[in-house]
Amino acid sequence: EVQLVESGGGSAQAGGALRLSCVASGFSYGTYSMGWFRQLPGKEREGIAAFNSAGTTIYATSAKGRFTISQDNAKNTLYLQMNSLKPEDTGMYYCAAEGRSLASWSILFQQYYNYWGQGTQVTVSS
Repeated sequence: EVQLVESGGGSAQAGGALRLSCVASGFSYGTYSMGWFRQLPGKEREGIAAFNSAGTTIYATSAKGRFTISQDNAKNTLYLQMNSLKPEDTGMYYCAAEGRSLASWSILFQQYYNYWGQGTQVTVSS
């Protein structure tokens, strides 16, 4: 059974930083496409950073230059380093996995992922 467990959310001041972690189990970590998504208040869930097993990494415009997705294969852990946080980054953050190498054009679209964590809340105050 595939399980994804996020942690690292919390509160931060605008301009601050948080690092989210997602521990994955139940699958061969390096063969999957994985990503971070978020759901802002009143909005649909959106992809912010993801990569496929071919090594392609894509960032949403809102994340470029501020957020960095990375992984530690030895720990089966996915990370999202978030710097220069803004109040508009406040929302629920989810990690997701899919058991195939998604095409580059699709890796930020939630409908292509079958496995999801429970989410971790990020709150950024001004």
